[in-house]
Amino acid sequence: METRRRIIDIKLGGDAEPSERAEFSQDRRIAIFDLLEENTFAPVDGTLGPFVLHLGAAENRLLFDVRSEDGAPLKNFTLPGSVFRSVIRDYFLVCESYYDAVKSASPAKIEAIDMGRRGLHNEGAEILRDRLAGHVEIDTKTARLLFTLICVLNLR
Repeated sequence: METRRRIIDIKLGGDAEPSERAEFSQDRRIAIFDLLEENTFAPVDGTLGPFVLHLGAAENRLLFDVRSEDGAPLKNFTLPGSVFRSVIRDYFLVCESYYDAVKSASPAKIEAIDMGRRGLHNEGAEILRDRLAGHVEIDTKTARLLFTLICVLNLR
């Protein structure tokens, strides 16, 4: 894997302390682990890493603070949180249904809910890729994992 085009650490921050369901906390831990295992993150101006990404939320904006391995600031940009609002809201509603369904629903119902959840997750990841295009290039898997983390930030 090209170490000069990847995130090697990620820090999450936001306006307030997290208030999460256990399942969302688990999703966050898995997303961070998977993201650090494999990702593609390449600033469009050619800046080389590896990178430490500080991802946060404040005043309805997503904050991307990209730093070098030694902590030196490299890039800083924001995205409006409003572009993600409806897909995140729908994603959380479906996730709540999914987490409740796995306790007692039939496998067919769980699968149907999970298909909807994956569809919304893909939609959010694609919006993220489009919005980041002027700043960094990311692959689909990285976009999906970052979208998961953005959803967690939205809980704060």
